[in-house]
Amino acid sequence: MSVKNEFITFIHSLQDRICAAFEEIDGQAAFREDAWERPGGGGGKTRVIADGKVFEKGGVSTSVVHGELPEAMARQFNVTDSNFLAAGISLVMHPLNPFVPTVHANFRYFELYDANGLLKDSWFGGGADLTPYYLDEGDGIHFHQTFKNACDPFGTALYPKYKQACDEYFINKHRGNEARGIGGIFFDYLRPNDTTDAQARLAFSKANGEAFLEAYLPIVQRTKDKVYTQAHRNWQAYRRGRYVEFNLIHDRGTLFGLKTNGRIESILMSLPPLARWEYDYHPQPGSPEAQLVAYLQPRQWAQ
Repeated sequence: MSVKNEFITFIHSLQDRICAAFEEIDGQAAFREDAWERPGGGGGKTRVIADGKVFEKGGVSTSVVHGELPEAMARQFNVTDSNFLAAGISLVMHPLNPFVPTVHANFRYFELYDANGLLKDSWFGGGADLTPYYLDEGDGIHFHQTFKNACDPFGTALYPKYKQACDEYFINKHRGNEARGIGGIFFDYLRPNDTTDAQARLAFSKANGEAFLEAYLPIVQRTKDKVYTQAHRNWQAYRRGRYVEFNLIHDRGTLFGLKTNGRIESILMSLPPLARWEYDYHPQPGSPEAQLVAYLQPRQWAQ
Protein backbone atom coordinates (compact mmCIF):
# COMPACT_ATOMS: atom_id res chain seq x y z
CA MET A 1 0.00 0.00 0.00
CA SER A 2 1.30 3.45 -0.91
CA VAL A 3 1.47 6.09 1.83
CA LYS A 4 3.11 8.69 -0.40
CA ASN A 5 0.30 11.24 -0.19
CA GLU A 6 0.23 11.16 3.60
CA PHE A 7 4.01 11.51 3.78
CA ILE A 8 4.08 14.38 1.27
CA THR A 9 1.41 16.25 3.22
CA PHE A 10 3.41 15.70 6.40
CA ILE A 11 6.74 17.01 5.11
CA HIS A 12 5.16 20.17 3.68
CA SER A 13 3.42 20.85 6.99
CA LEU A 14 6.62 20.16 8.92
CA GLN A 15 8.59 22.50 6.66
CA ASP A 16 6.12 25.31 7.33
CA ARG A 17 6.18 24.78 11.09
CA ILE A 18 9.97 24.50 11.35
CA CYS A 19 10.53 27.64 9.27
CA ALA A 20 8.00 29.59 11.33
CA ALA A 21 9.65 28.50 14.57
CA PHE A 22 13.13 29.41 13.33
CA GLU A 23 11.99 32.83 12.12
CA GLU A 24 10.35 33.50 15.48
CA ILE A 25 13.41 32.59 17.53
CA ASP A 26 15.71 34.52 15.19
CA GLY A 27 13.62 37.67 15.31
CA GLN A 28 15.35 39.30 12.36
CA ALA A 29 15.87 37.12 9.29
CA ALA A 30 13.25 35.40 7.18
CA PHE A 31 13.40 32.43 4.85
CA ARG A 32 13.65 32.98 1.11
CA GLU A 33 11.88 30.29 -0.93
CA ASP A 34 12.97 28.98 -4.30
CA ALA A 35 10.40 26.72 -5.93
CA TRP A 36 12.03 24.55 -8.57
CA GLU A 37 11.06 21.87 -11.05
CA ARG A 38 12.96 18.75 -11.97
CA PRO A 39 13.16 18.14 -15.75
CA GLY A 40 12.41 14.43 -15.31
CA GLY A 41 9.40 14.98 -13.05
CA GLY A 42 8.49 16.71 -9.81
CA GLY A 43 10.28 19.48 -7.96
CA GLY A 44 10.71 21.08 -4.60
CA LYS A 45 10.77 24.08 -2.30
CA THR A 46 14.18 25.21 -1.07
CA ARG A 47 13.99 27.71 1.79
CA VAL A 48 17.13 29.49 2.97
CA ILE A 49 17.72 31.89 5.86
CA ALA A 50 20.87 34.01 6.24
CA ASP A 51 22.44 36.85 8.22
CA GLY A 52 20.06 36.60 11.15
CA LYS A 53 20.58 37.41 14.81
CA VAL A 54 20.61 33.67 15.62
CA PHE A 55 21.09 31.83 12.32
CA GLU A 56 24.06 32.78 10.18
CA LYS A 57 22.88 30.44 7.43
CA GLY A 58 20.43 27.61 7.17
CA GLY A 59 18.05 25.81 4.90
CA VAL A 60 14.86 23.78 5.20
CA SER A 61 13.95 22.08 1.93
CA THR A 62 11.32 19.69 0.67
CA SER A 63 11.29 17.79 -2.59
CA VAL A 64 8.96 15.39 -4.34
CA VAL A 65 10.53 13.98 -7.48
CA HIS A 66 9.47 11.13 -9.72
CA GLY A 67 9.95 9.57 -13.12
CA GLU A 68 12.25 7.11 -14.77
CA LEU A 69 14.85 5.74 -12.39
CA PRO A 70 18.23 7.39 -13.14
CA GLU A 71 20.92 4.99 -14.26
CA ALA A 72 23.03 5.53 -11.14
CA MET A 73 20.05 4.67 -8.92
CA ALA A 74 19.16 1.64 -11.03
CA ARG A 75 22.68 0.30 -10.57
CA GLN A 76 22.55 0.98 -6.84
CA PHE A 77 19.23 -0.86 -6.46
CA ASN A 78 20.16 -3.55 -9.01
CA VAL A 79 16.97 -3.07 -11.05
CA THR A 80 16.02 -2.22 -14.63
CA ASP A 81 13.02 -0.63 -16.34
CA SER A 82 11.77 1.01 -13.18
CA ASN A 83 10.14 4.29 -12.20
CA PHE A 84 10.46 5.91 -8.81
CA LEU A 85 9.12 8.53 -6.43
CA ALA A 86 11.29 10.14 -3.77
CA ALA A 87 9.92 12.61 -1.23
CA GLY A 88 11.71 14.20 1.69
CA ILE A 89 12.50 17.09 3.96
CA SER A 90 16.08 18.04 4.70
CA LEU A 91 17.49 20.79 6.89
CA VAL A 92 20.77 22.15 8.19
CA MET A 93 21.05 25.20 10.45
CA HIS A 94 24.35 26.98 11.14
CA PRO A 95 23.90 29.41 14.05
CA LEU A 96 25.96 32.58 14.47
CA ASN A 97 26.80 32.08 18.15
CA PRO A 98 29.48 29.40 18.63
CA PHE A 99 27.68 28.18 21.75
CA VAL A 100 24.63 27.18 19.68
CA PRO A 101 25.12 23.81 17.96
CA THR A 102 24.65 23.20 14.26
CA VAL A 103 21.82 20.77 13.59
CA HIS A 104 20.95 18.49 10.68
CA ALA A 105 17.83 16.43 10.05
CA ASN A 106 16.12 14.71 7.16
CA PHE A 107 13.15 12.41 6.70
CA ARG A 108 12.51 10.75 3.36
CA TYR A 109 10.36 8.17 1.60
CA PHE A 110 11.03 6.22 -1.58
CA GLU A 111 8.80 4.15 -3.84
CA LEU A 112 9.91 1.94 -6.72
CA TYR A 113 7.53 0.79 -9.48
CA ASP A 114 7.74 -1.93 -12.09
CA ALA A 115 7.30 -1.41 -15.84
CA ASN A 116 3.51 -1.58 -15.41
CA GLY A 117 3.49 1.14 -12.75
CA LEU A 118 2.77 -1.22 -9.88
CA LEU A 119 4.42 -0.56 -6.51
CA LYS A 120 7.12 -3.15 -5.94
CA ASP A 121 9.23 -1.64 -3.15
CA SER A 122 9.14 1.21 -0.66
CA TRP A 123 11.13 2.39 2.34
CA PHE A 124 11.67 5.21 4.80
CA GLY A 125 14.89 6.80 5.97
CA GLY A 126 15.99 9.73 8.04
CA GLY A 127 17.21 10.99 11.36
CA ALA A 128 18.73 13.98 13.11
CA ASP A 129 22.13 14.78 14.61
CA LEU A 130 23.72 17.57 16.62
CA THR A 131 27.11 19.19 15.97
CA PRO A 132 28.17 21.43 18.87
CA TYR A 133 31.29 23.58 19.05
CA TYR A 134 31.09 23.98 22.82
CA LEU A 135 29.03 21.46 24.69
CA ASP A 136 26.88 21.61 27.76
CA GLU A 137 26.31 17.99 28.70
CA GLY A 138 22.67 18.70 29.48
CA ASP A 139 22.04 19.79 25.91
CA GLY A 140 23.37 16.51 24.57
CA ILE A 141 21.20 14.60 27.02
CA HIS A 142 18.12 16.60 26.04
CA PHE A 143 18.62 16.11 22.31
CA HIS A 144 19.11 12.35 22.57
CA GLN A 145 16.40 11.83 25.19
CA THR A 146 13.83 13.58 23.01
CA PHE A 147 14.46 11.21 20.11
CA LYS A 148 14.56 8.20 22.42
CA ASN A 149 11.14 9.23 23.71
CA ALA A 150 9.90 9.44 20.09
CA CYS A 151 11.28 5.99 19.24
CA ASP A 152 10.32 4.04 22.37
CA PRO A 153 6.57 3.69 21.68
CA PHE A 154 7.50 1.74 18.54
CA GLY A 155 9.93 -0.57 20.38
CA THR A 156 12.59 0.09 23.00
CA ALA A 157 15.24 -1.58 20.84
CA LEU A 158 14.93 1.05 18.11
CA TYR A 159 16.66 4.07 19.69
CA PRO A 160 19.84 2.14 20.62
CA LYS A 161 19.93 0.61 17.14
CA TYR A 162 19.47 3.88 15.28
CA LYS A 163 21.75 5.81 17.66
CA GLN A 164 24.52 3.32 16.88
CA ALA A 165 23.84 3.69 13.16
CA CYS A 166 24.17 7.46 13.54
CA ASP A 167 27.42 7.13 15.51
CA GLU A 168 28.83 4.89 12.80
CA TYR A 169 27.69 7.04 9.87
CA PHE A 170 28.68 10.60 10.80
CA ILE A 171 32.39 9.82 11.00
CA ASN A 172 35.29 11.47 9.20
CA LYS A 173 37.18 8.27 8.48
CA HIS A 174 40.05 10.21 6.90
CA ARG A 175 40.51 12.02 10.25
CA GLY A 176 41.13 8.86 12.23
CA ASN A 177 37.42 8.06 12.63
CA GLU A 178 36.68 11.41 14.26
CA ALA A 179 32.96 12.01 14.86
CA ARG A 180 31.36 15.01 13.18
CA GLY A 181 29.31 15.74 16.29
CA ILE A 182 27.54 13.94 19.12
CA GLY A 183 25.11 12.04 16.91
CA GLY A 184 21.41 11.43 17.31
CA ILE A 185 19.51 8.80 15.33
CA PHE A 186 19.83 7.54 11.76
CA PHE A 187 17.71 4.93 9.98
CA ASP A 188 17.50 3.83 6.36
CA TYR A 189 15.79 1.26 4.14
CA LEU A 190 13.00 0.91 6.69
CA ARG A 191 10.53 -1.23 4.72
CA PRO A 192 7.09 -2.58 5.53
CA ASN A 193 7.23 -6.28 6.39
CA ASP A 194 5.07 -9.10 7.74
CA THR A 195 4.92 -7.57 11.22
CA THR A 196 5.06 -3.81 10.51
CA ASP A 197 2.96 -2.33 7.73
CA ALA A 198 3.49 0.90 5.79
CA GLN A 199 1.22 2.89 8.10
CA ALA A 200 3.29 1.88 11.12
CA ARG A 201 6.51 2.83 9.32
CA LEU A 202 4.92 6.16 8.41
CA ALA A 203 3.89 6.75 12.03
CA PHE A 204 7.45 6.11 13.20
CA SER A 205 8.91 8.54 10.66
CA LYS A 206 6.35 11.20 11.54
CA ALA A 207 6.97 10.81 15.28
CA ASN A 208 10.66 11.50 14.83
CA GLY A 209 9.98 14.42 12.48
CA GLU A 210 7.62 15.91 15.05
CA ALA A 211 10.29 15.49 17.74
CA PHE A 212 12.79 17.71 15.94
CA LEU A 213 11.69 21.13 17.19
CA GLU A 214 11.27 19.80 20.74
CA ALA A 215 14.82 18.42 20.58
CA TYR A 216 16.54 21.50 19.18
CA LEU A 217 14.71 24.73 20.03
CA PRO A 218 15.25 24.61 23.83
CA ILE A 219 18.99 24.32 23.21
CA VAL A 220 18.92 27.34 20.89
CA GLN A 221 16.87 29.34 23.38
CA ARG A 222 19.30 28.59 26.20
CA THR A 223 22.51 29.36 24.30
CA LYS A 224 21.73 32.02 21.67
CA ASP A 225 22.50 35.00 23.90
CA LYS A 226 25.75 33.74 25.41
CA VAL A 227 28.66 36.15 25.10
CA TYR A 228 31.38 34.97 22.73
CA THR A 229 34.73 36.20 21.43
CA GLN A 230 36.55 36.05 18.11
CA ALA A 231 38.53 33.12 19.48
CA HIS A 232 35.25 31.25 19.96
CA ARG A 233 34.28 32.10 16.37
CA ASN A 234 37.65 30.87 15.09
CA TRP A 235 37.12 27.51 16.80
CA GLN A 236 33.60 27.32 15.38
CA ALA A 237 34.97 27.96 11.88
CA TYR A 238 37.67 25.32 12.37
CA ARG A 239 35.12 22.70 13.42
CA ARG A 240 32.87 23.75 10.54
CA GLY A 241 35.75 22.73 8.31
CA ARG A 242 35.25 19.17 9.56
CA TYR A 243 31.56 19.50 8.72
CA VAL A 244 32.45 20.49 5.15
CA GLU A 245 34.89 17.59 4.86
CA PHE A 246 32.24 15.07 5.88
CA ASN A 247 29.60 16.44 3.55
CA LEU A 248 31.86 16.53 0.50
CA ILE A 249 33.80 13.32 1.12
CA HIS A 250 31.47 10.91 2.89
CA ASP A 251 27.84 12.05 2.87
CA ARG A 252 25.88 9.64 0.68
CA GLY A 253 23.11 12.10 -0.14
CA THR A 254 25.53 14.80 -1.25
CA LEU A 255 27.57 12.41 -3.36
CA PHE A 256 24.47 10.88 -4.91
CA GLY A 257 23.08 14.29 -5.80
CA LEU A 258 26.34 15.33 -7.43
CA LYS A 259 26.56 12.10 -9.42
CA THR A 260 22.98 12.32 -10.68
CA ASN A 261 23.08 15.99 -11.75
CA GLY A 262 20.88 17.12 -8.90
CA ARG A 263 20.08 20.76 -8.19
CA ILE A 264 23.47 22.00 -7.02
CA GLU A 265 22.20 24.93 -4.94
CA SER A 266 19.99 22.57 -2.94
CA ILE A 267 22.71 19.94 -2.59
CA LEU A 268 25.30 22.39 -1.24
CA MET A 269 22.80 24.31 0.90
CA SER A 270 24.11 22.35 3.89
CA LEU A 271 27.55 23.96 3.80
CA PRO A 272 28.35 26.73 6.32
CA PRO A 273 28.95 30.31 5.16
CA LEU A 274 32.41 30.43 6.77
CA ALA A 275 34.92 27.73 7.62
CA ARG A 276 38.67 27.51 8.17
CA TRP A 277 41.47 25.01 8.09
CA GLU A 278 44.69 25.21 10.10
CA TYR A 279 47.71 23.00 9.65
CA ASP A 280 48.11 20.33 12.37
CA TYR A 281 46.02 22.29 14.88
CA HIS A 282 45.37 20.87 18.35
CA PRO A 283 43.39 22.67 21.07
CA GLN A 284 45.08 23.56 24.33
CA PRO A 285 44.87 20.63 26.79
CA GLY A 286 42.21 21.25 29.42
CA SER A 287 40.48 23.96 27.35
CA PRO A 288 36.76 23.98 26.49
CA GLU A 289 37.79 23.23 22.91
CA ALA A 290 39.70 20.14 24.05
CA GLN A 291 36.67 19.13 26.11
CA LEU A 292 34.52 19.21 22.97
CA VAL A 293 36.95 16.93 21.14
CA ALA A 294 36.80 14.50 24.06
CA TYR A 295 33.01 14.35 23.67
CA LEU A 296 33.33 13.29 20.03
CA GLN A 297 33.21 9.62 20.93
CA PRO A 298 30.15 7.35 21.07
CA ARG A 299 28.62 7.50 24.53
CA GLN A 300 25.29 6.92 26.20
CA TRP A 301 23.30 10.13 26.46
CA ALA A 302 19.69 9.05 27.05
CA GLN A 303 18.26 7.03 29.92
